[in-house]
Amino acid sequence: MSHSPGNDSLKDMEIKELKEIARQIRVDIINEVASAASGHPGGSLSSVEIATLLYFDIMNIPSPDDPDRDRFVLSKGHASPLLYACLCEKGLFPRDELLTFRKIGSRLQGHPDMKKVPGVDMTTGSLGLGIGAAVGMALAGKYDKKDYRVFALLGDGEMQEGSVWEALMAAAHYKLNNLTVFVDNNNLQIDGRVSDVMSVYPIEDKLAAFGFETIVVEDGNDMALLRDKVKELLAKPCDGPRAVVARTVKGKGVSFMEDQASWHGTAPNSEQAQEAIKEIMEG
Repeated sequence: MSHSPGNDSLKDMEIKELKEIARQIRVDIINEVASAASGHPGGSLSSVEIATLLYFDIMNIPSPDDPDRDRFVLSKGHASPLLYACLCEKGLFPRDELLTFRKIGSRLQGHPDMKKVPGVDMTTGSLGLGIGAAVGMALAGKYDKKDYRVFALLGDGEMQEGSVWEALMAAAHYKLNNLTVFVDNNNLQIDGRVSDVMSVYPIEDKLAAFGFETIVVEDGNDMALLRDKVKELLAKPCDGPRAVVARTVKGKGVSFMEDQASWHGTAPNSEQAQEAIKEIMEG
């Protein structure tokens, strides 16, 4: 498809803005886990482009309480620093509150709680739980004849859970074309490489066999590529659910965290956090 120079310029401006938001979200993730001395930076950082694109370019959320809003379910609930950073950037609570992450009395728990945090559509944490809830939300939307869409973010390691596949089977059976599943395919989990621990590959072929209109984004941390591929998929008429398998890098944006399983659930110390933020800001 050809574009006029003006449209290309506008598109470049939009991508630049999304990249700047993503940069801030990465900084916030580091600050959260460093402040708590606990949390999951690796899989939060790998998913930044996905969440940024959804929250700031694709999803329609006039307010967190709007019954017709699009829904987002963080099925990989341990990546809560990512979700909180996005909700903060949307203005739902002050940035200072991010520094209360995982502290006693804070509503920003290690896993998101829909009863305490504005903008959280589903409480998650137990792997395989969120995708089932997302399917239920999409099915309810169909029954209620609502136009809202449901987006779910899964981890590739999470797909080792059998309940994930039950939910995906149901999504296809009920032709939930209002559901889009994103897989953060960074190929690492807490115990090592997903392909070594318990392979779930080829993910895209399995999703397609389950009845999903599936695409692969070879570099899911490339904002422009991800945006183009996702928007093309969402614009395509489908009579069933959609899926995006995004190849990402665990710990993306911080060189000493990238592609290292050890940073799945390890928080940086003060010195490491400063180094990480410096890299993100200069990257």
